[in-house]
Amino acid sequence: MKTSFSRSFLVTIAGAIAILAGATSISRADGGYEIFVTNEKSGDLTVIDGVTQKASATFPVGKRPRGIHASPDGKLIYVAVSGTPIAPPPKLDAKGNPIFNRGKDDDDDDDKKSDKKADGIAVVDVAKRKFLHKIPAGSDPEQFSLSADGTRLYVSNEDVGTASILNISTEKVEHIIPVSKEPEGVATSPDAKAFYVTCESDGEIYAVDIASSKVAAHFNVGGRPRTVDFLPDGSRAFIPSESAGQLHMIDTANHKVLDTLALPTGSRPMCVRVAANGKKVYVSTGRAGTVCVIDAATNKLVNTIKVGPRPWGLAISPDGKFLFVANGPSNDVSVVDLASETEVKRIKAGESPWGIAVVPKSH
Repeated sequence: MKTSFSRSFLVTIAGAIAILAGATSISRADGGYEIFVTNEKSGDLTVIDGVTQKASATFPVGKRPRGIHASPDGKLIYVAVSGTPIAPPPKLDAKGNPIFNRGKDDDDDDDKKSDKKADGIAVVDVAKRKFLHKIPAGSDPEQFSLSADGTRLYVSNEDVGTASILNISTEKVEHIIPVSKEPEGVATSPDAKAFYVTCESDGEIYAVDIASSKVAAHFNVGGRPRTVDFLPDGSRAFIPSESAGQLHMIDTANHKVLDTLALPTGSRPMCVRVAANGKKVYVSTGRAGTVCVIDAATNKLVNTIKVGPRPWGLAISPDGKFLFVANGPSNDVSVVDLASETEVKRIKAGESPWGIAVVPKSH
């Protein structure tokens, strides 16, 4: 009886610890997760089983799905959808800066071609594999991040040069924050006090204070910055500049560039992801067809992994064993074994996979 009681007591305590730590994390660590992939050209989501690493479903979500995130409880997926037509990347000048044509083909003069009714944040039921409805989120949403409590979305509105703060429950835009031309990447700091917005055209980065919904700082990195990710402790951020082929390490306390790493020749860095333990940083290089591995402490290149053509979105498995890479032109997702840092598999997706999110598997 004493032994039985002790074991029961230990099981109870272990269960309580699991709940406190987050049952979602335990489920993910056991391999109970799925990968959701946005397919920009086919307007749908591909679902990949994390254990079998096979596509299990594809379903429509709206026009031009790009940015994607899961709700904190893993029950919903949010997807940025847009009726703005896909445009090729701009030509670059001698310094690697984008050259914009003024006239009928300028992104800012595209309103007549755009289906603004298609713009918004699509809400998807994870268990049912079903698009539920679309939340208005300003013009041409591309990327976004969530507040720590999952009640708000911070959205970049690419064609109007703003960032929107969206209340999910009321489905209303609470604040519109002017930034620079072509805002793209958005990420919430680990302390949930600020979110960063990258602006492609002028290389500007905006740090928005969440409490006041105002710009707290802004600085320039140049070279068409695309995305942002933070160290787990929030002390550093990493921002890739696509046209300059660089990765910038940012001091988040002072919102200043600490170091800039030149990536291998031909790199057009797109997405950045920091490992959960904060030791390595992974950067997709677009046209170079690789993922660069960076030492987070030194901001130095330690490896280059060959993947599919023009890799964009990245996601790391909850157990830290695999990196999933969206390859747009080949319509597939690379699976990278992070122990050996090699591509081990390709999984077919929809047309032009763009963004990736990992969620707990529904049971």
